[in-house]
Amino acid sequence: MRRPIHNILLVYPEVPQNTYWSYKHTMPFLNKKSAMPPLGLITVASHLPGHLSLRLVDMNVAPLRDEDLLWADAVFVSAMIIQKDSFARVVSRATAMGALVVAGGPYPSGSHEEIHGVDHFILGEAEEIIGPFMQDLLAGNARFLYKSEGKPSLETTRVPRFDLLNFNAYASMSVQYSRGCPFHCEFCDIWKVYGNKPRLKSVPDILKELDALYALGWNGAVFIVDDNFIGNKARVKKELLPALISWQKAHKYPFRFYTEASINMAEDDALLALMRDAAFNEVFIGIETPSAECLSETGKIQNLKTDMAAAVAKIKSYGFEVMAGFILGFDSDTEDIADRQIAFIQKTGIPRAMVGLLTALPGTDLYNRLKREGRILRASSGNNTDCGAANFVTRMDPEKLREGYCRVLGAIYDEDLKSYFSRCNTVLDQTAGLPYASRDIRWHEVKILFRSLARQPFTPYGWQYLKFVARNLVRHTGSIAEVIKFTVIGHHMHYVTRQTLRAARLEAAEA
Repeated sequence: MRRPIHNILLVYPEVPQNTYWSYKHTMPFLNKKSAMPPLGLITVASHLPGHLSLRLVDMNVAPLRDEDLLWADAVFVSAMIIQKDSFARVVSRATAMGALVVAGGPYPSGSHEEIHGVDHFILGEAEEIIGPFMQDLLAGNARFLYKSEGKPSLETTRVPRFDLLNFNAYASMSVQYSRGCPFHCEFCDIWKVYGNKPRLKSVPDILKELDALYALGWNGAVFIVDDNFIGNKARVKKELLPALISWQKAHKYPFRFYTEASINMAEDDALLALMRDAAFNEVFIGIETPSAECLSETGKIQNLKTDMAAAVAKIKSYGFEVMAGFILGFDSDTEDIADRQIAFIQKTGIPRAMVGLLTALPGTDLYNRLKREGRILRASSGNNTDCGAANFVTRMDPEKLREGYCRVLGAIYDEDLKSYFSRCNTVLDQTAGLPYASRDIRWHEVKILFRSLARQPFTPYGWQYLKFVARNLVRHTGSIAEVIKFTVIGHHMHYVTRQTLRAARLEAAEA
């Protein structure tokens, strides 16, 4: 018989360190533990009954202790696919300690049939089903599976439980404005899961979240986690951005925002100006490939409608650093695709180019097509920066694809980071002096610089690092904070690339 539920432990499993997205090797310079908090879990926490005692353990910040599991009557765990190994260990430990296990989030929602040891699953978006589930759970008659059948409105959302976080452990905070994307990219599961019609929070609700972060003392970067921030561009321009500008002015600009958006943002000068004035300074864009054939194959029509290099330059002209995703492994890829990717990345000056092998995720149109064609080999690991192999039979010879992919990584994050720092110089030259691209350096950034100078000159890329710092101390004194940012991010990119290429060489030798 299960014990009564009084104490709930929310657990976020570890993200592997050997991914570009983790920024794990940047964190020591920042004196932080993790890039961003588990927004999904603290959002769920805001919907739990107020009489329950809650604790949060983000395993990317602190270890999961036996004492925490013994304290918990129930363990709520959420994960992405890339966290599934750590997720399995959490479930095993919680079960061994006698705690009831509740699982939700992207990985359980897409793969619950292969997961063992979980008492209850919450599949899909939790807002409309967490209430009924908790009523049943506290009454002792909860079902094994609860599934969200619709797309809940975000107009009446609750402020996430930011108070459960240790702010000192994170490099940035996160909020969400919308869910869904109007496009139909074959490899993407976002529009399949969240819909083609973006659902938006009300502006007052978003401002409440910023108020909560501000009241708790946050001052720094805030990631607006939307998969496409401009999915409903009209309302973003008319409602949200003017409100963000007013809020920032009233609070003396405590936050600097970054987000993800589609490349068609470059078509709208008014949008770019509003984002700049609200203090957005970074945006991630899915460029994917310079190949028009591959873009057509995957349904990336928004990229086909523009000159992508010119669009990147236009966005940077408003003071943004453009980060971008790139993919190899499309059916239409030709053997020169690696060289074309390298040339495009260098030409456009994109320092943080996240290059991965195409992955067939469950539920995507890509996965369904490849399954019909008998080409699925294995489940996705969730890590598309693994040089090992794609999880499906590729049209290109797999060894040539692997070699090309490794060549791209080795070129854009070379041993001495010359190519990387060259792209950083391009960004600084193009954005220096623009509003919000230049800003006063803060004391904590001075400390980051000291940590950087104590370590990075003595690395394999030390000479290029010193040249980069010296050049921009002279040329761009108003952008020193950005110079520091690029140096410590470069360390992470260098470290992960060397790990990835070393693993690829070992796999090739054993083949």
